[in-house]
Amino acid sequence: MTSDAFAHLPYRPCVGVVLMHPDGRVFAGRRADMATPAWQMPQGGIDKGETPVEAALRELREETGVGAAHVTVLGETADWLPYDLPPEVLPYRGKYRGQTQKWVLMRLDAGDGVIDLAHEDVEFSDWRWMSGAELLALIVPFKRPIYKAVLSEFGLL
Repeated sequence: MTSDAFAHLPYRPCVGVVLMHPDGRVFAGRRADMATPAWQMPQGGIDKGETPVEAALRELREETGVGAAHVTVLGETADWLPYDLPPEVLPYRGKYRGQTQKWVLMRLDAGDGVIDLAHEDVEFSDWRWMSGAELLALIVPFKRPIYKAVLSEFGLL
């Protein structure tokens, strides 16, 4: 794909979930589909007709088993945050140059026992609570600026 063609591809609208433990650490999952350890927060596409919060609650349930009754929605990023995917994975699903994300901050109000990685989509093979700084050190480099902006905006760095 030429750089000009790439520049004209749209961004896929997505949501990301910052699931916060009451002590301020955040949920990080190890991607199940990567041989090299890659940690990230839950995220996914927005279905037609969904608001960002609705999509975030759906993605959280699908990827972690945590339902709406187990969390309190605390806020969302002021702006949509876009990022380009690296050349080795382009174009994403044949039609996107990257993603633009709205991030939703949620606090887990239930115990860790509600987390079930095999609930629906097996997105993660492992999980743990991390500080914002720990997560930034482990996230894939092309997502680091977005994670830094999100964690900063939510006061988690």
